[in-house]
Amino acid sequence: MIKPAVIAPSLAALALGVLAAGPVQAQSCQFLSPVGGNGVTPIITKTISTANPFGRPNWNTDFFVTQPYASYKFFFTANSTVSATYPIQGYLKFTDGSNLQVINESYAPQLGTGRQWSIPAVPGKTVSQLNFKVGASADQAATGFTYRISTQGCK
Repeated sequence: MIKPAVIAPSLAALALGVLAAGPVQAQSCQFLSPVGGNGVTPIITKTISTANPFGRPNWNTDFFVTQPYASYKFFFTANSTVSATYPIQGYLKFTDGSNLQVINESYAPQLGTGRQWSIPAVPGKTVSQLNFKVGASADQAATGFTYRISTQGCK
């Protein structure tokens, strides 16, 4: 059996050790600029459309990463009430030309609701862009759905 006199100094030492470590710093995040954006807002609003035979569909949106971060955040918000399940994918694109899929799910949001995904940086890799892909040609029910997306880099 441990005597109370032995426990008290141990707890005091633990408390002093925690206090000596200093306060926990809040995570500092900043919005990333979208490729082809207007330079005014980092939040992109899009409407899912069908593939255009004369151009590219608007399913993909890239965001510039101009410095290293410890983690990244992807934000998605439903902006309309088209009732369907939307495929959502997110990728980290690296300076060596490779990429890593970090989000791959189907989501059926209500108007004004959304999701946030927090993704840690990959050790040994330098991220150059974040990519959001919402909707796909295989899910025509998603056509006409409007959404808002943005991303952040966090230190």
